[in-house]
Amino acid sequence: MITSTTHRLSELQQTIETVIRGKSEAVHLAIVTLLAGGHLLVEDVPGVGKTTLAHTIARCLDSSFQRIQFTSDLLPSDIIGVSIYNQHNGDFEFKPGPVFANVILADEINRTTPKTQSSLLEAMAEGHVTVENQTYELPRPFMVLATQNPVEHHGTYPLPESQLDRFLMRVRMGYPSFAEEKEILRQQNHHHPLERITPVMSGDDVMDLQQEIKNVRVDGVLLDYLMEIVTSTRNSEMLDLGVSPRGSLALYRAAQAMAFTEDRAYCIADDIKRLVIPVFGHRVVVNSRYSSRLYDGSDGDYALAEVVKSVRVPI
Repeated sequence: MITSTTHRLSELQQTIETVIRGKSEAVHLAIVTLLAGGHLLVEDVPGVGKTTLAHTIARCLDSSFQRIQFTSDLLPSDIIGVSIYNQHNGDFEFKPGPVFANVILADEINRTTPKTQSSLLEAMAEGHVTVENQTYELPRPFMVLATQNPVEHHGTYPLPESQLDRFLMRVRMGYPSFAEEKEILRQQNHHHPLERITPVMSGDDVMDLQQEIKNVRVDGVLLDYLMEIVTSTRNSEMLDLGVSPRGSLALYRAAQAMAFTEDRAYCIADDIKRLVIPVFGHRVVVNSRYSSRLYDGSDGDYALAEVVKSVRVPI
């Protein structure tokens, strides 16, 4: 990796952290998701900075941005667009929806109905949408930053497994520490720090980096380690649903991106181990015998931690 690239990624991290205080790991994982060409799900209780993180990342990129507030009455056409009859020429014209942007903030995605949630499936998986048998390509790069509240909160519709599998990674914000929250209060005394954010990368820069990441080397021994973890999730008695091949590829790409952000042209075992829970945590389903029914995903995280412990780390 060249020095200018390292400096640019460091600048991106630092810029985001001027707004998101004390959450370096969450910010780093968000950048890894961006560079790996994936989509990010930010999950936690209201008011801890989920939307702010997504908005800050979008502000840091000199690319088109749209925010979609998901509500119970939102329709699929409100997201992907609709064909409208033009009386002047007698034809139907497609009016693109807000999904036609480089960065999409899908705010509180689990507050809308499953039908509307599913309207994003094709866009997230294929990079295009189909309306009345006509396919429309989305701009590149394309990233969905979705926030969701815990499923036990009122007015939520849990995302189906097929939708969760489209997100490369899930991160949680958590409450800030005493000192961090005190700094947040001081920081916003006169204006919101988001107002001072200026772009540090263009869309073309992101696409170039996404291509460079594919050159990061993953040795065969590490690939075996990754696959042993994946296979163990499918065979674990603690899990009813293991990781899909899409999840395997997500971890592979995320590990390459993690190495890239740390100025390495090769992956190490720690890249894979560190990313197992963020990449796999939302893809597995815990067996009811091992579920504490806390609905916060910690059961899945615990099961995955046990799986990782059971797999020998290559030396």
